[in-house]
Amino acid sequence: MGVFLCLLLVLLVSACSAAGGASAGGERCVRQGKASYAPSLSPVPQGSGVCGYGAMAAEINGGFLAAGGPRQHRGGLGCGRCFQMRCKDAKLCSSRGVRVVLTDFHRSNRTDFLLGGPAFAGLAKPGMAHELKSLDALSVEYKRIPCDYKDKNLSIRVEEESKSPSNLVVKFLYQGGQTDILAVDVAPVGSSEWRFMTRVRGPVWRTDRAPAGPLQFRAVVTGGYDGKWVWAEREVLPAHWRPGQVYDTGVRIADVASDGCRGCAGGAAAAALDWK
Repeated sequence: MGVFLCLLLVLLVSACSAAGGASAGGERCVRQGKASYAPSLSPVPQGSGVCGYGAMAAEINGGFLAAGGPRQHRGGLGCGRCFQMRCKDAKLCSSRGVRVVLTDFHRSNRTDFLLGGPAFAGLAKPGMAHELKSLDALSVEYKRIPCDYKDKNLSIRVEEESKSPSNLVVKFLYQGGQTDILAVDVAPVGSSEWRFMTRVRGPVWRTDRAPAGPLQFRAVVTGGYDGKWVWAEREVLPAHWRPGQVYDTGVRIADVASDGCRGCAGGAAAAALDWK
């Protein structure tokens, strides 16, 4: 079983690296792009958003939200990622910038990010937010950073479309670090009979074969090009789980991408840039 798990882990991480290509490399790099103001992301996205966070998005990062283009969204893998960003207009923009969480997708080729009101205003110097919002698009520099949810463990929300006992749809919340979840399995507590789940979108996973009884979870988590299995060996979902409820896994993820800043302007010096 141990050999099988190691082989599966290698295959999943390799597939992710190949699919991500250049966008997956250089997680620490500072990149150049464009950002625009999106009133629909303030304070919460309309509907559930492509990533599926819905109204809970505002609780994740104090309303500092962003919708990402294809390069940032990456077919849903980028949902929940955290970015540090600042605009480059010295007259209007603060040198400190803002930290945002990606909670939605946008299809425009003109901008890399659409920002909600609090995030967009946070880019501005004091008193300059209104003038900044009047601009069509801002030149920004940004980098992916570890998500830090302080005292929050990785949590699971049972989605409303779940139907006990076997149809289970879950959403992962408070995924810390600079990480991606590539695979999720579920099993009865104390059992090795793991059943895989399928990604629906972003942080949302489902199975139509959920086992009975209290449930435990495991996931393949990557930071850059390194991956590992993360286990929640204790009971995460009770036997009678309820849609709409959030359950604490007891696991805290804080891994940081180990790959260097390859092929980016500024190299390691740019990667070390901090805008506190």
